Amino acid sequence: MAKEECITQWNKTGDTSTLRNRKIFPTSEKTLQTPSTLLSKDKNSQNAGHTQCSNGTSAQLLAREKFSKDPPTRVLLMLVVGLSFSTRLYKITEPPHVCWDETHFGKMGSYYINRTFFFDVHPPLGKMLIGLAGYMTGYDGTFPFIKPGDKYKHHNYWGMRGFCAALGSCLPIFAYLIVLELSQSHSAALITAILLIFDTGFITISQYILLDPILMFFIMAAVLSMVKFNHPFAASWWLWLVLTGANLAGALGVKFVGLFVILLVGLNTVWDLWRLLGDLSLSLVEIAKHFLARVVGLILLPLFLYVTIFAIHFVVLNKSGPGDGFFSSAFQSRLIGNNLHNASMPEYLAYGSTITVKNLRIAGGYLHSHWHLYPEGVGARQQQVRTTRNLHGHLHEAPLTKKHFQVTGYGINGTGDTNDLWQVEVCGGQNGDLVKVLRSKVRFLHRATGCVLYSSGKTLPKWGWEQVEVTCSPYLKETPSSQWNIEDHINPKLPNISLSVLKPHFLEILLESHIVMIRGNSGLKPKDNEMNSKPWHWPINYQGLRFSGVNDTEYRVYLLGNPVVWWMNLASLGLYPIMVAVVSIAIQRGFSLSQKRIGHSHVLMREGGLLLFGWLLHYAPFYTMGRVLYYHHYFPAMLFSSMLTGITFDILLKSTDLILRPPYSDRLQTLGQMVLLFSVLYSFYLFHPLSYGMTGPLAHEPGSTMAGLKWMDSWEF
Repeated sequence: MAKEECITQWNKTGDTSTLRNRKIFPTSEKTLQTPSTLLSKDKNSQNAGHTQCSNGTSAQLLAREKFSKDPPTRVLLMLVVGLSFSTRLYKITEPPHVCWDETHFGKMGSYYINRTFFFDVHPPLGKMLIGLAGYMTGYDGTFPFIKPGDKYKHHNYWGMRGFCAALGSCLPIFAYLIVLELSQSHSAALITAILLIFDTGFITISQYILLDPILMFFIMAAVLSMVKFNHPFAASWWLWLVLTGANLAGALGVKFVGLFVILLVGLNTVWDLWRLLGDLSLSLVEIAKHFLARVVGLILLPLFLYVTIFAIHFVVLNKSGPGDGFFSSAFQSRLIGNNLHNASMPEYLAYGSTITVKNLRIAGGYLHSHWHLYPEGVGARQQQVRTTRNLHGHLHEAPLTKKHFQVTGYGINGTGDTNDLWQVEVCGGQNGDLVKVLRSKVRFLHRATGCVLYSSGKTLPKWGWEQVEVTCSPYLKETPSSQWNIEDHINPKLPNISLSVLKPHFLEILLESHIVMIRGNSGLKPKDNEMNSKPWHWPINYQGLRFSGVNDTEYRVYLLGNPVVWWMNLASLGLYPIMVAVVSIAIQRGFSLSQKRIGHSHVLMREGGLLLFGWLLHYAPFYTMGRVLYYHHYFPAMLFSSMLTGITFDILLKSTDLILRPPYSDRLQTLGQMVLLFSVLYSFYLFHPLSYGMTGPLAHEPGSTMAGLKWMDSWEF
């Protein structure tokens, strides 16, 4: 870039304009410009170089190219890689038994190896990768994963743990590269990496067969790719754009909270396009190219990959398994070994048919019966629905859902009264429509009371054999709990058809899978006496999670963040807005700022603001969720908080020249960096047994290796 003179001032909107204390600064490829970067004098130079960044970040491209080739970058990166992998892979096989949620995700990996269908509230990519890692490292899918504490014995589990640990090892590396890209500061990037490398929480959550390290890998890879695509329409630009889209699909394919990073990238892209629209050196055709490229790379490609994940999921899991009952009868007819697979029955119902009726709520049960009567004081003392009797409704209240009416079995051999009359309605159909097995959704309207047959989902007491309550609901809104389908049908007077012709197509099962997952997530409510972490607990490191062991005779692992790291991040969240306010006031008042100070203020306000927004997107939504919450839900937000801390503390330490002159300011900066490093390393030394295992007395007992380290009463190690 040729040297040229640039008038650099700030107006009230942060752009360059006439302002008092005008000062002219020379610029070169080694200096950082203000947020209003110079427009190319030659309109055609946009195609050759595109001196402006095209992904919403701000540092100059030529400066980045030269900066990235500096030897310290490679040396520090190798150091970060070595420390990250060594801390995560250390003692990866310990303990040799099932820990915490390995009982779920290890089992689901086994299901993929055995091709057995199951249900989970999360999308399938994470479990597919766990299963693939196990298969590639010799695990045969036979370990049952029944409960935490079960010994692995001869089963090969290290491959699945090692895969998760390898992805977890990438998190500090990605964070280092992201902060380096945003701030152009080795020290800021190194501070960030140190915080994450020596955090006991991130080490622990990376060492086990869990979805969290896989999810965070894709989140951080997406953010890194987002800040990297800087040379419009160059080969590297297309590569980073495609990687951004692919990683967005990966994040959403592991857990639905991947939507948060999609929102982050989406809003950043909107801002980027808005900035390009204001660049008068770009023609409308060029802007349209930018827009279409992002549509393809950040919308169509992720959507295609996400759908492909489910296509593979359905192809691999083709055998009947424990997940069958969560899905519709039509869905189940696809699965080898299911009673409906390749079965034959009449297609449409008629009078005289013998049928099996299934409720459409999640894991909906069948309308069935037993001989026992409702006990005294629970409505009418009649049979609990149906065997050789008529389905009967009346105005007695239901046993559990008091605003609903009781449903019983009444009459003998078809004799009864008018309360036995029900009208069958095809949902979404018209009067006279035929009822098709598997595919028709029907509801049963009670003629006498006007209520509809309903499955409340509540479990009856022991007198009801702990079956799900069946009621008649006066609320006529169509819901899955009031909808039923015909799963089995016998009528010797009607011709049979193969149910293979009624199998749902791919888009139907894709939609049904998402409906079931969303309902399953919303149904994860806190149970009585179950520990339910609060979102305000998380940033202060209030309480961890037991991964393994409880008493002094067991091998104990406790998920808890390094308190110095977490409280440093908490301090940074308070310090950041103060520093932004000071910089904003200085700019507003027209203070003359050096080029170095302008660069710092820009990184602090714009790039720091991006990271703060990422933290908020991954944290604030949990305050609105009604589902059960756990401490580990905060870890994606913690990544953004740590990156923000790296930038904030780095700029703070580099601002020592505001109070001292060189070389004293340099010495104070070095001292601050050394204190920070020592604090993190020493606290890691103290708390590393939380990650790598504790035995013997508990922290509050004499002779414990953790004696004196229970700094908060809520910590349970």
